[in-house]
Amino acid sequence: MPVTFFAEHAWVGGAVASGVVIEVSGGRVCGVRTGLAAPPPGAEVLRGLTLPGLANAHSHAFHRALRGIAQRGSGTFWTWRETMYEVAGRLDPDAYLELARAVYAEMALAGITCVGEFHYLHHAPGGTPYGDPNAMGEALIEAAAQAGIRITLLDTCYLSSGFGAPPERHQLRFSDGDADAWAARASELKERAHARIGAAVHSVRAVPAEQIATVARWAAERDAPLHVHLSEQPAENEACLAAHGRTPAGLLADSGALGPRTSAVHATHLTGGDIATLGGSGTTVCMCPTTERDLADGIGPAADLAAAGSPISLGSDSHAVIDLFEEARAVELDERLRTLRRGTWSAAALLRAATLDGHASLGWPEAGRIEAGAPADFVTVALDSVRTAGPPPELGAETAVFAASAADVRNVVVGGRPVVRDGAHLLVPDVPGALSRAIARVTRP
Repeated sequence: MPVTFFAEHAWVGGAVASGVVIEVSGGRVCGVRTGLAAPPPGAEVLRGLTLPGLANAHSHAFHRALRGIAQRGSGTFWTWRETMYEVAGRLDPDAYLELARAVYAEMALAGITCVGEFHYLHHAPGGTPYGDPNAMGEALIEAAAQAGIRITLLDTCYLSSGFGAPPERHQLRFSDGDADAWAARASELKERAHARIGAAVHSVRAVPAEQIATVARWAAERDAPLHVHLSEQPAENEACLAAHGRTPAGLLADSGALGPRTSAVHATHLTGGDIATLGGSGTTVCMCPTTERDLADGIGPAADLAAAGSPISLGSDSHAVIDLFEEARAVELDERLRTLRRGTWSAAALLRAATLDGHASLGWPEAGRIEAGAPADFVTVALDSVRTAGPPPELGAETAVFAASAADVRNVVVGGRPVVRDGAHLLVPDVPGALSRAIARVTRP
């Protein structure tokens, strides 16, 4: 049955329009009209600024259990990783379903309608496969369904602890042994209405160089997205140069792993040649500023990458916070710190990264816009909160990107179905409680 929504203001065609009627049928937008003075009879009214649904292009759902815990003391990315391994070791399919459902519900409350889950927790601790070798991946797909959002499961090949080194004890559950075995297992995953399947190379240090092409070929044969952690740490670059005489970006290029279907995550420490290689191949770069600063990784050259030809997407990665508005504005604000110049990124460009380019990165190129034929996924941001009150509606994009937070999300619709209404999740009634219970299960003896 067709459903009608009336948006007080909406981001349509790259601009703010007022009095917008969005007609939905079969989970897709079938008509958009602007300039209406009043809602049609029976329409659900969306007060504020309605945006296309936000795409979180890089997530490790279980990292949400580290929030607060990982903020104690000092250290580096490498010391943080030891805490992460401890939490990973306590997860099984049931616990992961419970945790991911709560995390994805938190994402929905933040206006995220599609998540890219970079998934490498494949087997039981020690590396023994579950009865269903994809039990952990299936738990994530089911968690997204229960939370009411879409997912691209980026099944990740993770085979070694470093260049030429076998997996460490904590990493045994990540490994399938070799890329061919990874491909055989990943091939058993099935797409469904809310879920698509992609591939990932964890990093050039975690997949032997001669096996990267196997993962890239698997993704290419399915026209599926391929993601990879790239140059997150200088130590990775130094080790890659020592082992192969090339930067990680160069190694990926030589392995046929770059291109328009590929997303390089972080890309923080790049040479000028790396930037040209990524941009020239049309590889998307997924920036995760809140994680990159939380882990003291550094500020990536997002503006230079975009100028070279790389689309930019956004991710909350380790979930130090889950707030795509914060990720978006951090791209610009970090650039200001780096260059001492304002205005490199417009609100419109950052919204594109959070919506259109993020969805394309995850294999949903038809999403991320409010127009006929697109999935009926949209999020409404309040323009009358203490953060957003004051500016005129025509500056709604600037207000959303540079002032709003996840707390300002009022309504979320996915496939034409309301998932969040008036700031409350309709499928997971007590999201804080769900998070508390799930996290306690994997962090407390």
